[in-house]
Amino acid sequence: MSAYGSLLRTPGVARIMLAQLTARFPSGMLSLAYLLHIEHQTHSYGAAGLVLAATSVGQAIAGPLTGRWMVSWGMRPVLTLTTAVCALSMAGVAFLPLPVLGYALVGLLGGLSLPPVQPAVRTIYPKMVTSRQLTPLFSLDASAQEIIWIAAPVVTTFISTQISTVLGIVVAIVFLVGGGAWFIASPELGRVRIPRSKRRFGVVLTRPPVLLATVTGFLLVGACAAVEAGVVATFGDGDPRSGVVLAVWALASLAGGLVFGGIPIGPWALARRMTVTFVGMTLAVFAWEFWSLSAVLVVAGICIAPAIAVMFAIVASSVRFSDTAEAYGWVGTGQLIGAALGSAIAGFLIDGVGAAGGFLTAAAFALVGAVVPAAFHRAHPDLRGREPGPIPDTEPVPLPPS
Repeated sequence: MSAYGSLLRTPGVARIMLAQLTARFPSGMLSLAYLLHIEHQTHSYGAAGLVLAATSVGQAIAGPLTGRWMVSWGMRPVLTLTTAVCALSMAGVAFLPLPVLGYALVGLLGGLSLPPVQPAVRTIYPKMVTSRQLTPLFSLDASAQEIIWIAAPVVTTFISTQISTVLGIVVAIVFLVGGGAWFIASPELGRVRIPRSKRRFGVVLTRPPVLLATVTGFLLVGACAAVEAGVVATFGDGDPRSGVVLAVWALASLAGGLVFGGIPIGPWALARRMTVTFVGMTLAVFAWEFWSLSAVLVVAGICIAPAIAVMFAIVASSVRFSDTAEAYGWVGTGQLIGAALGSAIAGFLIDGVGAAGGFLTAAAFALVGAVVPAAFHRAHPDLRGREPGPIPDTEPVPLPPS
């Protein structure tokens, strides 16, 4: 734990971590806020699902695209523009009386303009700390983001159900704008300049570690989305035990990230972490009540944040600095697609076989998520005893004639 204390004492690290968590807090609020608001306006969960799907499609497209824009135009201009457009689109959903298609189009615009805070901060981190501190920093960040998934749904549900669905979205806008402004004003964004990439858009995805992190992230987050659906189906969406079980699961992930953050990352690191997650999610199929489900989800959750930290580390160590923002954008896109697909398949199976269908879906995703990094462990960089920072961008230096 002393490594984390040293990190937080490093100038700027605690501030920028808090700023980016605040700016990303709406990520944990928006799905529930839109679901409750659109259902309240249209009296149809199907309509709400359509709007959420359109928003997710926009977010998936935006990830690598806005990452590349930051290379061309700079981080602050892209973050400022996307924050403004995203806030306006959220206000449109909250205040405009629109047909379902109108809500879907506004949701798509909001997804396309999702501020690329995560790619930006992960691009900045290697310039703020020593290479030896980078892996613990990724672990601390992956653990800290669990706060979003613990607190944000609770805040949104309480405000939207007890006060107003409009206010639920407005609070998300406040976090988006306030946190975004705090992050954009951080001095580190002015100090770090991303060199212009010499490679075509999308080429970075052909790097084996980036592709491995993108595919494994897709499978991991797909499994997590299926677990969430399974938990809600087990207890019912009005039962507070659902929220408690999901909070226990997220806390296990947070604890795992902090405990395992200092372990050296070898070529089997991702496969081992995904195997533990697979075991826990498989046991969830056989859980039958609150306590047993909570216990097995602690097993499932303990290696989620550590797995995500490994993905960030292998990407950081495998691409040039000019390509890091786009690479993290692709990883984020994979996770968003996984969340959408995992939820959809789990919902279909839950309708067919009950709550166990959600956990069966999660176990299947997690199984493939363990097999892929095991089968392709040669694509996984061995970072034991190696500095995991990005590859520096170099170019020929002209020499004067002799």
